[in-house]
Amino acid sequence: GPDALASDEMLATMKLCVSCKACRRECPTGVDMAKMKIEVLAAANERRALPWKDKMIAYLPRYAPYARRLSWLMNARDRVPGLAQLSERLFGLSAKRKLPQWRAEGFNVGVRPSGSATRSENSTARAAVSDPEGRTPIARDVAIFADTFNSNFEPENLHAAVDVLTALGYRVSQVHSASGRRVCCGRTFLSAGLVDEARAEARRFVEAVRPFVERGIPIIGLEPSCLFTLKDEFLAMLPGEATTAIAPLAYLFEDFIAAEVDAGRIKGKIAKHNAKVLLHGHCHQKSFNVMPAVAKALGLIDGLEIEVVESSCCGMAGAFGYAADTYETSMAMGELSLLPAVRKAAPDTIIAADGFSCRHQIADGSGREARHVARIMRDALAQGAV
Repeated sequence: GPDALASDEMLATMKLCVSCKACRRECPTGVDMAKMKIEVLAAANERRALPWKDKMIAYLPRYAPYARRLSWLMNARDRVPGLAQLSERLFGLSAKRKLPQWRAEGFNVGVRPSGSATRSENSTARAAVSDPEGRTPIARDVAIFADTFNSNFEPENLHAAVDVLTALGYRVSQVHSASGRRVCCGRTFLSAGLVDEARAEARRFVEAVRPFVERGIPIIGLEPSCLFTLKDEFLAMLPGEATTAIAPLAYLFEDFIAAEVDAGRIKGKIAKHNAKVLLHGHCHQKSFNVMPAVAKALGLIDGLEIEVVESSCCGMAGAFGYAADTYETSMAMGELSLLPAVRKAAPDTIIAADGFSCRHQIADGSGREARHVARIMRDALAQGAV
């Protein structure tokens, strides 16, 4: 019928879509069901009140700076008995899940928590970056996009990326809006069908990166779902020259490293670390075919053995795995291949996952810590370059 897209039946049909974008790459028709789900949610929002759980997640980038300052209070949910069960009744967040822990310090380039180590001054790996004739190290400007998730919950990943890039000879700046407010890709708003709010964030981002884009400076991100929003949904929300210019300059951390290797600006091994890495790919990394770049970046570490988990979506899929009504489905997805592979891994095997949600699914489902590739590379450099 004429209102099929906005119907309760369509909303129920799309409920179990985890927006993995596998259909975009693997289906012969190439239909992007993740975008379809956004449209279905947007249509539903026109006739219903947005559920509190969806509203909390959608507006996360807006209230994050304030919540971080009250991290002790925001983190009480998983420390005070009974609060997890209360959050399930009030907001639909599964009491069986631990929520990400807010970090008061956040992230800014050049600003570190008291007592934390830095590799920025260590130049042991700089010789790996050279000009085409191999004479002297070259410096190149890059801009880091500090996404909401890593900034507020795992800033050590961003610090690690800055350390690696600096050690390799790059000058790192941070993307900020003119007001100094952190930029956001709008992903959380899209996940709730709030397209207008997401478009507003996209406009802010476009303005913030304009000086970098005009100079052709690469924009490097760590969270796959956020970074690929710049290369995909931005083009749909704000079609035009501005977003078209951003797309080719937007790189995932490892994708940038691999591109620099291909361009001859990074040569040879940069560090040595005898270890095995079990690597899980984020769905969007697979959809946009950048997993080979992740392996190439890790391949710069001499002695590193890399095994890629043959897995589908981890099952967490943003807020999907935190919802009480989809928790069991989320865990069942993880048990298909990823979680059993992690449990079988030797205790000294490094578990690698770039996705924020993926790392939390692995922790909840296996008790193992998964690390962003940037941290793995930084730790290898800390042991000394080859």
